[in-house]
Amino acid sequence: MECWGPDRNGLKKLMRMNGGLDVFGVIKERRSIRVYTDEKVSEKDVEQLIEAARWAPSAGNSQPCEFVVVKDMEIKRKLSDAALNQTFIEKAPVVIVVCADVTRSSRGYGSRGEKLYSVQDTAAATENILLAAQELGLATCWVGAFREKEVAKAVKAPKNVKPVAIVPVGYPAERPVAPQKRSVNEIVHYETF
Repeated sequence: MECWGPDRNGLKKLMRMNGGLDVFGVIKERRSIRVYTDEKVSEKDVEQLIEAARWAPSAGNSQPCEFVVVKDMEIKRKLSDAALNQTFIEKAPVVIVVCADVTRSSRGYGSRGEKLYSVQDTAAATENILLAAQELGLATCWVGAFREKEVAKAVKAPKNVKPVAIVPVGYPAERPVAPQKRSVNEIVHYETF
């Protein structure tokens, strides 16, 4: 995997490689896709997704995120079963299990780090995966409904590592319409609620 260093040159290089970045367009075009083609996802694309994820913010720069990239059909089947039989997971060419090392999150933050910051940090990394995938022409779905212990067992996670999200990745075989969103006037409050 190419590493672009701590400055912003890496992000700029990623943007140039992908023909520029219209972040608002990427955000608005992203959909949760549950049907994928049989086309394989390249190692380069998977590496770029992980690169985007590792640049997500984390509390105190604790960097608790761990990523398990799964291509093995048997493991994908176990993940699908653990995710309440969401069979589209096993049909994706690649599945990324986003995990939090709760010991890293709890250093300096105690139980708040373990229970809250670890989830926030992995959520930021997961969103980066979704947006980077959209920019690369890939399809994803953020899966949060699963039996945590079964997912941990499937990926052989250490005791201190907690699965937080399952992200199937592939090329889209469907194109859902944009969902209705509440207007800005309905959701923004100034100074107080």
